Amino acid sequence: MQDRDLSMYSPGDSSTSKHLSCSSSFCEYNCKTKRQACPYIVQYLSDNTSTSGSLVEDVLYLASGDELAFGRSVKTPVVIGCGRVQSGGFLIGGAPDGLLGLGFSDISVPSLLAKAGLVQDSFSMCFQSDDSGRIFFGDTGASDQQTTPFLTLNGSRPTYVIGVEGIHVGLEALKISSFKTLIDSGTSFTYLPIDVYKHVTKEFDKQVNYPKQIYEDVPWHYCYRVRSSDSPEVPSVSFTFKGGGNFSVFNPVMPIYTRNGTLDGFCLAMEEGPFGIIGQNYMTSYRLVFDRVNLRLGWSPSDCYQLEENDGNMAPAPSPQNVGKNRAPLQQQQASPAHAVSPAIAGRTPQIQRSDCVQTQSYSVSSMLFCFAIVAILVSRIGHGGTWSY
Repeated sequence: MQDRDLSMYSPGDSSTSKHLSCSSSFCEYNCKTKRQACPYIVQYLSDNTSTSGSLVEDVLYLASGDELAFGRSVKTPVVIGCGRVQSGGFLIGGAPDGLLGLGFSDISVPSLLAKAGLVQDSFSMCFQSDDSGRIFFGDTGASDQQTTPFLTLNGSRPTYVIGVEGIHVGLEALKISSFKTLIDSGTSFTYLPIDVYKHVTKEFDKQVNYPKQIYEDVPWHYCYRVRSSDSPEVPSVSFTFKGGGNFSVFNPVMPIYTRNGTLDGFCLAMEEGPFGIIGQNYMTSYRLVFDRVNLRLGWSPSDCYQLEENDGNMAPAPSPQNVGKNRAPLQQQQASPAHAVSPAIAGRTPQIQRSDCVQTQSYSVSSMLFCFAIVAILVSRIGHGGTWSY
């Protein structure tokens, strides 16, 4: 198994970073001495992927819009994993880009911010079709959002899991059994259990009126060729979550463009796997709220940028083109051009991680040698209408 060494970063060169010692309550490993830097090891379930290193304490500086203008801010300590050796899927993409821990554990960033009294124990994320996005800590969602409960895996909550009760392709309701799926922004694309995948792709292929096409260097098997002069329409895809909420995917396909930028075809952007994962590509244009107090996922359409200063809510975007419709124009489903391989695919991040954190793409989080630095975060205050920003 090949490893990647990222040991060039030294917290000692930072004025704010410091190693977390083994005497800290956050350290779960037995060490030779309590003064030793606390190690961490995370083993993932796919591709012999792992990361190991040491825990580091650093500082987040947060400010509302008004306070930022006057140079005032609030700082709060957070604990991050400074990766030293990565393997498997982290040889490319994930390790140098960085991962932000957003899970249920006490050491995750949302938990630390909530414990410090800065925000409610809830956050939202929103990805735009141009591959940008935002995270809002403390956001509890819009009043008219739909919700579904978080479920357990083997009696615990290692990550965010929800239930899928049904799937529509176009207007056709598929005959499938209910299943559990992860909601994971750290997985670039969406996966379905093998039996469900077969039903979805069979019906999708039945409704598409274009010839099948094989494209090299893409992971998808249901691709279709179109003429550059066409304005193709593709079947819609929507999920019915536990509790009856409808989640209609804004963009179920990935357009394929030629080198000169003309549309050549499209692929149904999902794969089969041993379990379900709703990845980042199917989260686009939704404000997804991870309410850890009420243990539920909320969602509502959003353009990800408009924010009402009164309540920290983002103004909703128009309803998705494919809600309640059999077909949606491909050009309307993809606001920005994509190439044969989406930039997100380079990450090839593992589907599930053993630890309790959800991975996020580098659209809103960047890093230096796996110790992340947050570049665009808005944080809702408790009992205040404004937002904290970093």
